[in-house]
Amino acid sequence: MAPQALSGLLDVLRRGLRGGATGEELARRHLEGQGARILAQNFRCRSGELDLVAQDGPTLVFVEVKERHGSSHGDGHEAVGFGKRRRVVRAARLFAARHGLSESAIRFDVVSIDWSAAGPCLRHDKGAFDVDGR
Repeated sequence: MAPQALSGLLDVLRRGLRGGATGEELARRHLEGQGARILAQNFRCRSGELDLVAQDGPTLVFVEVKERHGSSHGDGHEAVGFGKRRRVVRAARLFAARHGLSESAIRFDVVSIDWSAAGPCLRHDKGAFDVDGR
């Protein structure tokens, strides 16, 4: 079995053994606990995918969720590079246009969940990047 396939299989097994929530579910609960209203989860379009879309007061929030099960590739928040940010921005524009929200104030957040033996460590970076992907 190829190393990538084996790694993916191990991730599935770990999730099952935790018997708990995925990173997106943890992020969703966190955002709801902060008072945000979730509008969409796993919105897919030709430009990419939006993990979570939320309403935080008057602000439309597009959330990229990164989950890590080890530190060999760095922390989750470090994995959202320029290319990924650009795809999220393009998908966000399509989401806003489809739902008549193009005039809304927007924000791009990253929620990272880094798993250890002690459990999940959640980090929420509000305004992690702007519409230019910076």
